[in-house]
Amino acid sequence: MDAVAALSLPYVDEHTTVVAADAGVVWGRLGEVLDRSFGGGRSAGYARLVGCPDRTSSGPRPLAVGSTIPGFRVASAVPHSELVLIGRHHFSTYALLFHLDAAGPGRTRLRAETRARFPGPAGALYRQLVLATGGHALGVRRLLAAVRGPAPRRS
Repeated sequence: MDAVAALSLPYVDEHTTVVAADAGVVWGRLGEVLDRSFGGGRSAGYARLVGCPDRTSSGPRPLAVGSTIPGFRVASAVPHSELVLIGRHHFSTYALLFHLDAAGPGRTRLRAETRARFPGPAGALYRQLVLATGGHALGVRRLLAAVRGPAPRRS
């Protein structure tokens, strides 16, 4: 699957945050957060358990087309603008698209759009476990919060 095919997957949801940094900084943070969040043994073990072909982190850093993290492969990388991660396993074919847009001086809007197909009865059950429980939304919001960074301290 490539970036164009990712857009043909059914829309699942989108989460947005505004980061007090320019797109170049946000791009760097996004790559670091993705590597930190998905690059560990727990993610690799889960990727192996559900049958993902991409089970390890590999390829260039910062993330570029062909780079992998457990569960995902980079299908498109337009620095400071868009990152498209794709993946598949026994229960789903999915894409996680990150869009970076200007949101004012020194501010960047970061959107995380999820698209996925869940074929068959096992896919439908997996969809319930991941989406209906709120687990997916919570995970994406935590990822965006990590890119946003710590809340500013009040004096």
